[in-house]
Amino acid sequence: MDKQTFWKLIGTAREQVEPDAVARRAAELLSGLPEAEVAAAQQVLWDLLADSYRSPLWAAAYVINGGCSDDGFDYFRGWLLTQGRETFEGALADPDSLADNTAVREAAREGLELWDEEALSIAWTAYGTATGRELPSDSFTIRYPPLDPSWDFDFDDTDRLRPHLPRLTSLFALS
Repeated sequence: MDKQTFWKLIGTAREQVEPDAVARRAAELLSGLPEAEVAAAQQVLWDLLADSYRSPLWAAAYVINGGCSDDGFDYFRGWLLTQGRETFEGALADPDSLADNTAVREAAREGLELWDEEALSIAWTAYGTATGRELPSDSFTIRYPPLDPSWDFDFDDTDRLRPHLPRLTSLFALS
């Protein structure tokens, strides 16, 4: 399993189900693959989560969800994974680009939070379904990079946040 194969899996799931069922469908699709590939998917998922462990994206999640704890940031990145490769990579390159995302715009209108805890366990679920056993704990490692210290400020400080995320702060009417 590599990132390209993982993204194809997410893309196929997105084509087949409604947005809130992508993680579940991805786990179903993954469970049909060889056991080693299912186990390897967990490392790919954690590598993507590590790639997305960035202060600017955390700030975007904070704006979108009206606050964002450590766990909340994990769940937000789970939601971001289920949006597909283009959205995920676009948000890493420019978190403010999420202001163009349909679900983000709906969240702003309706006061919704965007998160998907189930996405974090796609491989766990698939492995259990395929083998009847738990995913071996030594099949993956989690290595988060340090956060950017230039973003070490209170995300409630909209005067500091607005220049970094002008479109999102405007969309969510933060003053």
